[in-house]
Amino acid sequence: MASNVPKNSLLYKNFHKHPAALVESASGIYLRTSDGRNILDATSGAAVACLGYDNQQVQQAVIDQLRSVPYCHPGFYKTQSAEALADFLVESTSGFMSKAVLCGSGSEAVEIALKLAKTYFSHLTTPEPERSHFIARVGAWHGATLGALTLGDFKVRKEPFVQLIPQNSSRVSACSAYRGMRPGEDEKAYVGRLAQELDDEFQRVGSKNVCAFVAETVGGSASGCAMPVKGYFPAMKAVCEKYGALLILDEVMCGMGRTGSLHAWQQEDVVPDILVVGKGLGAGYAPVSAVLVHSALVDSLQASGKSFAHGQTYMAHPQAAAAGLAVQRIIKDENLVERVRIMGRYLERKLKDRLLPHQHVGDIRGRGLFWAVEFVMDKASKTPFPPGWELHAKMHSRGMEKGYEIALFNANGSCDGYSGDHFLICPPFVVTEEDIDEIIDRTARVVEDTFDELLKSAA
Repeated sequence: MASNVPKNSLLYKNFHKHPAALVESASGIYLRTSDGRNILDATSGAAVACLGYDNQQVQQAVIDQLRSVPYCHPGFYKTQSAEALADFLVESTSGFMSKAVLCGSGSEAVEIALKLAKTYFSHLTTPEPERSHFIARVGAWHGATLGALTLGDFKVRKEPFVQLIPQNSSRVSACSAYRGMRPGEDEKAYVGRLAQELDDEFQRVGSKNVCAFVAETVGGSASGCAMPVKGYFPAMKAVCEKYGALLILDEVMCGMGRTGSLHAWQQEDVVPDILVVGKGLGAGYAPVSAVLVHSALVDSLQASGKSFAHGQTYMAHPQAAAAGLAVQRIIKDENLVERVRIMGRYLERKLKDRLLPHQHVGDIRGRGLFWAVEFVMDKASKTPFPPGWELHAKMHSRGMEKGYEIALFNANGSCDGYSGDHFLICPPFVVTEEDIDEIIDRTARVVEDTFDELLKSAA
């Protein structure tokens, strides 16, 4: 006889337990669970749900597409929704990019970007097949698939699979003023030092072996919104151009309006050769990501007369494209990127006023509606808490409890890959000042009560 009791057959991250919150409905920026909690989603899931959870225009766009063409093979046919989304994305770059590949997850998009970069050098008039090495950054996170793991440096997620992944990448220091700048060093000197480190790595590896330098324009979950200082990316691009390599920017988390411009690189005086976007592209209404390719690369690839040896069943999926196009049109028509800047300044002020005085809050950093709070044992030395304390996980767990009911995106490793606790606050673009006030109040109670309990137990 069939039972209505859930058997927990779905495998999550943990083989022994599953998420405690069963979400029954969602609206605005709140998720309602079966046990009566009304959780304020201060993180848009994982910087995804930028329009909140019940935008009827996007829902209708997906329904309309489902009714007309739910799916067709991307190698045989094209659909209006996919063509229109690609056109929108290309136009959003002011003509710098001329082609877009539409795919599913951010990890998938990163894989495609790596393959496109390799293809570009293989298809040159004078091919450079030896260019197969990628330089990434310490503390980076570029996705969970094997090629993306090659680039990444989120150690707890990478180390179990090191024997499986290609060994064709190396890392240089991230641009992280809080952790990376030396006493007495100004931003210009810091940028110069990082540029020299990248130059040295090109020479160490062999400049003709390097395919691309890959970086998150603004650091994501692993680094806790590590911010580029002024002049950093132009200096990195100059090193790449010196040696004929490409610049790939990963904006899966920080892009599509999240940091106050549609593309984060538009605030950095630099243009990437290949751009990866996702998450906020479809706002969670469908799994969709994209890879945008600079017109110069496209011209070269087209001139070769050769094809790109890549294809996947769900590329340019009509429903995903319809959702992404509807989301991006709403963001544009309602001027939500400007709203991100305005609300971002309000969120920054409130966060810093309430939390920065706390003795264990070491840094608050970010841009737009993309902020991180990092915790330390001692502010002067920036000493992190021991990894075994799992402070970041305790913060998240408390936030989900009845009476707090706020989702905080927690992570660790921002100091050395293992230690360093932080969480992200990245609410939907439709957030109001009243919502932000509520986020700050709930977050502060989580932080204060967690430390009260932690320090009492340590006494």
